[in-house]
Amino acid sequence: MTEPPAARPLEGITVVSVEQAVAAPFATRQLADLGARVIKVERPGGGDFARRYDTTVHGESSYFVWLNRSKESVTLDLKSPAGRSVLERLLARADVFVQNLAPGAAARMGLGAEALAERHPSLISCSVSGYGTTGPWADRKSYDLLVQCQTGLVSLTGNEHGSARVGVSVADIAAGMYAYSGILTALFTRATTGVARAVEVSLFEALAEWMGQPAYYTRFGGTQPPRLGTQHATIAPYGAYRAADGKDVLFSIQNEREWVSLCERFLGLPELVTDPRFATGSDRVAHRAELNTIVAGRFGELDSAEATRLLDAAGIANAGVNDVDDFLAHPVLAERGRWRDVPIPGGATVPALLPPADLAGTSPRMDAVPAVGEHTDSVLAELGYGASDIAALRVDGVIQAG
Repeated sequence: MTEPPAARPLEGITVVSVEQAVAAPFATRQLADLGARVIKVERPGGGDFARRYDTTVHGESSYFVWLNRSKESVTLDLKSPAGRSVLERLLARADVFVQNLAPGAAARMGLGAEALAERHPSLISCSVSGYGTTGPWADRKSYDLLVQCQTGLVSLTGNEHGSARVGVSVADIAAGMYAYSGILTALFTRATTGVARAVEVSLFEALAEWMGQPAYYTRFGGTQPPRLGTQHATIAPYGAYRAADGKDVLFSIQNEREWVSLCERFLGLPELVTDPRFATGSDRVAHRAELNTIVAGRFGELDSAEATRLLDAAGIANAGVNDVDDFLAHPVLAERGRWRDVPIPGGATVPALLPPADLAGTSPRMDAVPAVGEHTDSVLAELGYGASDIAALRVDGVIQAG
């Protein structure tokens, strides 16, 4: 007899989030994936401004569809006393509160960590900010690319012709991941000690952590890693090379055994193994230009399929350089069953990737992306508001007009 699937790990946990854009929604969507009930508080008259970043997914924003499945949307005007009263009722029943409001806004509304701890001692609060809630930059607005610039990341990306933005919202994603793991840690701490600890994450400090290796390299090496396109700044050969059919193949040498195999079985130049220019990893980096000339010459003799076959036979990790269409059709995702259909506002469904962490015996929650304010009435009814109360809130503009 087949056993029923186990309950999702966060079933019974309620998260209230006053969130917008990417970082906080990314954190709370992952909590929803694990079964938490996530009540997303949005502004009346448009909601989360990420809903309007683009309209490419059947009229919906690609960002919003990615970040907000399995949530309930409630509209509230938090500048009004009535709206804040509704939020207080929500927080009284919640386990976690997440916010990434503009600098100082949460504190002005009494939603700072200390104020919340006084009113709701079992509530775990999580603040996601740009540069922290204290310090000289606490009042500065911050967005993903600004933080990429401030941490020096942009100075590492691109090529000899100039720097470049990382192609995804990496500062937001980093902050969202640390908020997610911080909340899970706080939930564990509350469960084992009874103490609810606040969580604070900034985009700047999250991405600063990811800059650890180039920071050490620069501090102790005297210069920062150079911009080299698809080449690795501190390992050679490691990068993309163009084959005779015009397709790029990227490969990586990670150790001396692989270097010997590359020379003997792919390049057909076993004498390079003892060439003093390439004797160590540091030597190969120092003589990168000469080494690249040799490697590029060999790729120019092969089409991409043959180059891949020879690299595979030599035990060298390699991959074609995909575009996004190639990624969408990737056989690993298809054959491992990683796509699930998720409804979006308007009645369409779109494929969404399963969360990357598989928990044995459970399945992630993959429910609909909400329309703005879709769950306002039902959530207010749970809080004890009658139909006339809800109608009055709508007339007063506290919640979204129907």
